[in-house]
Amino acid sequence: MVETFAGIKKYVLSIVFGVVSIVATPFCACAENGLVLISDAETQNYLAGVVRPLYVAAGLPFNKSNLFIVRDNSLNAFVSDGNYMFVHTGTILAADDTNELSGILAHETGHIMGGHIVRQKLKMEKMQYIMLGSMIAAGATAVSTGRGDAAMAVILGSQSSMINHMLHHQIEEERAADESAVKLLDKTKQSTAGLLRFMQKIQKHNLQSGISETDYFSNHPLTSERISHFAEVSKHNRHSAKSPSDEKFALVQAKLSGYLEDSSRVWRRYPKERASDAAKYAHAILYFRQSKLAQAYKLIDELIAAQPNNPYFQELKGQFLFENGRVKESVGAYEKALRLLPEEASVQFSLAHAILESSTDKASAQRAVMLLQKAQFKQPTAEGWLMLSRAQDVLGNRAASLYAAAEFSYAIGNLPAAQKQLEQAGKTATDKALKLKISDLAERVKEDMKEMENF
Repeated sequence: MVETFAGIKKYVLSIVFGVVSIVATPFCACAENGLVLISDAETQNYLAGVVRPLYVAAGLPFNKSNLFIVRDNSLNAFVSDGNYMFVHTGTILAADDTNELSGILAHETGHIMGGHIVRQKLKMEKMQYIMLGSMIAAGATAVSTGRGDAAMAVILGSQSSMINHMLHHQIEEERAADESAVKLLDKTKQSTAGLLRFMQKIQKHNLQSGISETDYFSNHPLTSERISHFAEVSKHNRHSAKSPSDEKFALVQAKLSGYLEDSSRVWRRYPKERASDAAKYAHAILYFRQSKLAQAYKLIDELIAAQPNNPYFQELKGQFLFENGRVKESVGAYEKALRLLPEEASVQFSLAHAILESSTDKASAQRAVMLLQKAQFKQPTAEGWLMLSRAQDVLGNRAASLYAAAEFSYAIGNLPAAQKQLEQAGKTATDKALKLKISDLAERVKEDMKEMENF
């Protein structure tokens, strides 16, 4: 399901693979948790600018599509199997500048460099074998002694030893990631002061939340130990904590605050009398949320006047107009945003959506198809397939419309519907490329349906 609210899209994702995070978490707590992911081009492009140099320094391939923004107030970031990196909105909102955020993401990059995720998976598999062995041993004990308590002692003893062994390795990996972060920051000529400051924030947050850190069953070094380490390291790091990206960071932070925080928190961060672009950005979004449209339009126009080449201001104005029924006017704003950011999939999709909502002629539908095809190639979404199906239908391309509808059904997990749509599309398709796509998707649907039957 996709929920759109004025420029930021929210997705729900279930994470079922290994994760390695920056802060101490309960053992295996991240597995199979539902995550709310936010899709926002401005935030993701900013994060890409922070992470890319770290990956280059680490000798890792970089893919912007592997960066995800998690709607979560906690101070955390983590990486998962497949080298996906997840950054909590709480981390972005709590950071003071790019240097703090870069330090956190350098730590996560260190986990990828060290191959910690793969090792963690292998250790988990080994743990499962050990647990099975302990259960067999417990069964033998129960048979030979006739005592269930002796069997339980065997199981508990084995599991306690196994968990402690696992946690010891995780702590060592966290220390290794900290060391890698220090090296990566130095290699990219960035200060370690931000990482130190953010660790101090984590410690303060834990104290205020009543979280007591102990050595027992911990999967991270104590925060106090990490603070001492970074304080010592910072004495020898002479790089500036200032970044050319700090202005972008201020706008990203203001945007997230305006969308995600309650009004009292927004006003505390950005008092009404503050006249900075970041403050105006947060105020404009908050006014929009509160349906105070005159104030919202006034501020976004002021921002555009001050920064006419900022594509995200144009995109936001397009969203303001579109969401309030001024669809034809929104097309102009999105056109300007796309001229400034021609390869951005989210802007291509928004413009296509606005075009389809404002016009029913074939020329407009053809433009929408072109935009949607580009967007879907770079960043396929269920919503994009649905919109593409609609645009192809306006053009009278029945087979292409049914194929896109089948992709939509497949994306949302409705396999029977996808199968029927593909059967109908196959009967009328004449284009060889389209036939190949229909055949490929039909095979995927067939395989998935078979797996579901077996499950």
